[in-house]
Amino acid sequence: MFPQDLHIHTTYSANDSYVSPLQTIALVAAVRHAQILGISDHFENLVSGMFETYEAEIRQAGLKLGVEVDGHSWVTEATNYDVDYYIFHCRDNDADYKSLEQLLSTGKPVIIAHPNAFATNLGRVSATCLIEINNRYVWHNDWYNYYRPHRERFNFVIGSDAHQPNWLGQSVARYAADQLGIIEHLVFEEP
Repeated sequence: MFPQDLHIHTTYSANDSYVSPLQTIALVAAVRHAQILGISDHFENLVSGMFETYEAEIRQAGLKLGVEVDGHSWVTEATNYDVDYYIFHCRDNDADYKSLEQLLSTGKPVIIAHPNAFATNLGRVSATCLIEINNRYVWHNDWYNYYRPHRERFNFVIGSDAHQPNWLGQSVARYAADQLGIIEHLVFEEP
């Protein structure tokens, strides 16, 4: 069992064609592949009356409640919802870097999702943010040289970014973290 996984999608990420119809909150809770589990579906899918149902289902399952915020255009609205943490898509543009301050002002953990896949300039990201090494995207580029200069500046988390039941794993991301000498930061207390 992994220590934590906070980057998991379910059928609530309805606009994502990679999400399997079997990838439900109940299934993630039953598989329980990590001690600390959080669901972080695409925020834009939750704004038209779905958030309350999403929140209730996650809380009933005993999981952490997150949302994945896709860039600056969703930040203001996302901060109006009571979540445990944010997963943020930070692309390499001024508006995304600036909007990080608004997310951080909530006092909730902000995890920069697969920054290597978005070419995020980690030099422009507040050291208060958590940086994700993501099982789905870590292999997309030279992860070693991308993350290496930032090992001492940030706390790192490891996420699966699971969209399907067979993606509930972190082996490749954990290998990368080990090669970098990164110790995973646990965002929440173990249950």
